[in-house]
Amino acid sequence: MNKNPKFFAGLDIGGSTVKAVVVDVCAKQIGPLVEVRSLVKDGYQTTFDQLENALDQLAAGAGISRADIAGVGLDVPAPSSDGVIWGRANLGDDWVGTDIRGRLSARIGIPVFMTNDGNAAALGEYAVREYHTARSLLLVAPGTGLGGGLVLPGGRVYEGANGLALEIGHISVPFREDDGEQPACSCGLKGCAESWVSLMALRRRLGIELAKPRWAAHPLNQTDAPIAEKAFRLRDFATDGDELAISIFKQQGFILGYAIADMVRTLDPGLVVIGGGLAETTFRDQYMEWIMEGFADRAWPVYRYSPLDSTKETTRFEWAIGGDAAAAIGMAYTARDLFQ
Repeated sequence: MNKNPKFFAGLDIGGSTVKAVVVDVCAKQIGPLVEVRSLVKDGYQTTFDQLENALDQLAAGAGISRADIAGVGLDVPAPSSDGVIWGRANLGDDWVGTDIRGRLSARIGIPVFMTNDGNAAALGEYAVREYHTARSLLLVAPGTGLGGGLVLPGGRVYEGANGLALEIGHISVPFREDDGEQPACSCGLKGCAESWVSLMALRRRLGIELAKPRWAAHPLNQTDAPIAEKAFRLRDFATDGDELAISIFKQQGFILGYAIADMVRTLDPGLVVIGGGLAETTFRDQYMEWIMEGFADRAWPVYRYSPLDSTKETTRFEWAIGGDAAAAIGMAYTARDLFQ
């Protein structure tokens, strides 16, 4: 290993792609974003091969040697504690119970920091903001599920005693379907925020609504496409102002804001960042308004504006700006902080 290394890599393991970046001691990205195929279902050793491939491509693109990389930040799409995977999620069976951090570090000869993908994305959003040292940042990211993370002032992610903190999607919310029942969540419980705010929830809600006589003539009822495909098209309908699509996203946004209010009351982060695919939609400003309506319904006024100065926000809401590389950037940024 180089005695005077100056570069730090971030590796973001996704279900289909591993994204990777390298930064210097000033946290400036060097070279392009690297993407290689993810083979997580084939086992961690096969994935390690892909991670080494990504590191080699990073070094080549940055014009450096792999020996110049002083530290690696790694995120995994599964719960973990102290570098050990606790749950399978979408990984291969041999990941569970394995010290991934330790084994990868031993294989590549570089110290490794590891966390989950929600924490990594939160760290990335923190890193790309110039004013990041002034406050905490809470990331809430609707996607297939509902994830996120909390970064404390100074840039350290809060993981809890066992690496299991900030399971944002599994905060309970009091909303019910038309039949009075709370929807089931993928975790096995009922009434979780994720059962209302996620791609899976979108599919369920769309199916329920399309079964109503009111929407019998809706274009989405005139096709035999599976509900997953119909839900995928819902954003386009919302962009065009479609009443059904707007009603579903409005409910989702309101419930998300309601759940965020309880998190803000507990954590008081100062900055809430909304991530996920909705950050890239053309109707995102309207969606943010629905979030704020839900937030106002549940949060005390003091969590919106200072009681001493009504123009001073106590909680600011922003859209994510890190893009697809946010998690990899967050991991590189953290590796720089830990290993320089």
